[in-house]
Amino acid sequence: MKERIIALRKVLKMTQGEFAERLGLRGTSLSMVEQGRNALTEQNIKLICMIFNVNEQWLRAGEGDMFNPANTPYETEFFETYKGLLPETQRALLQFAKTLLETQKKLTGGIPNTK
Repeated sequence: MKERIIALRKVLKMTQGEFAERLGLRGTSLSMVEQGRNALTEQNIKLICMIFNVNEQWLRAGEGDMFNPANTPYETEFFETYKGLLPETQRALLQFAKTLLETQKKLTGGIPNTK
């Protein structure tokens, strides 16, 4: 996965520090990931995919395209807003969204909202 993190960061034209800051990490933590000395957490994998619209299957296994297909206008607006938040606010929003999803699953019996 370390090679894909480096490739993604280069495609995005970001330094280690810039990329790490967007994820709420320190530059040294990302450096350790890129060196293969540390692994990304599940939360960091999810954040990378959400923040940068990365295909999770590509990030995890190198399969498929690097990026997901274009988003709907609503998704694009949400992601642009999310990107403007501070890292700690991004983490809080992600946790809130997970809580909302769990509540929705309980209320709908796990049936996703397709509207």
